[in-house]
Formats: sequence, C-alpha cells, structure tokens
Amino acid sequence: MLNTILAYLGLGLMFSLAGVGSAIGTTIAGNAAEGALKKAPEKSSSYMILSAIPATQGLYGFIAFILWLSKDLAANGPLYFGVGVSVGLVCLISGIRQGQVCANGIVGISQGHNVMTNTMIYAALPEFYAILALLASILIG
Repeated sequence: MLNTILAYLGLGLMFSLAGVGSAIGTTIAGNAAEGALKKAPEKSSSYMILSAIPATQGLYGFIAFILWLSKDLAANGPLYFGVGVSVGLVCLISGIRQGQVCANGIVGISQGHNVMTNTMIYAALPEFYAILALLASILIG
C-alpha cells in the first residue's frame, strides 16, 4: 500500500512540478512581452516566440508521466517517487530559469538590439537539462 502511494505521489510530482515550471516560465516571459509591446509593438512575433519557449518543460513532464504510468506501481513505489521528484524539480527550475532568460531577450529586442538568435541559444541551455532529466527517467525505466 505504501509503495502504491509513493508511486502515485511520484507521478503527480513529475507532472505537476514540470507544469508549474512551464506556467511560471511562460508568465515571466509573457510579462516582459507585455511591457515590451508598449515600447516596440512591431516586434510582437519575436516576443511571442520567446514567451512560448518555457512551455516545453511541461511537455517533458507529461511525456515522462505517460511513459511511467504503464509500469508496475505497487512493486516500485520508491523508484517512482525518486524519478518523479527528480524529473519534476529539474523541469520546474529549468522552466523558471528559461523564462528569465527569454524575458531578458524580450527586453533587449524591445530596446532595439538584435538578440533574438542569441536568446534562443541561451534559452536552449536550461532546456538541455530538462531533456536530460526526461532521458534519464526513460533509461531508468
């Protein structure tokens, strides 16, 4: 019974923490975009692209959740919990930090700097760790 509770808790944390990271990251970048629209509204497509980038962490958490859902819950509760907390925390922190990088890029673009490509490259760095967390969970499973 305890194993099953741990397994479901791990699955819940895997999905929810990743989703929360994406929600916070996209709103950090979205808030910067709203401010930037007042200064340079003609660059709104760049703002929108950068605001959407942190949404991917939630997808990684969802993919991991789906892949782990079909495993044996009762026998591997502590494993589920450990993997769930690990993937969830990495995606949470990655989404938040990626949103901050994108927000800074949005501000730079609104000020007339040509930083779209560089911002996307910098935003890919925290993304890399979310991908590693997903891959590690797949390899463990």
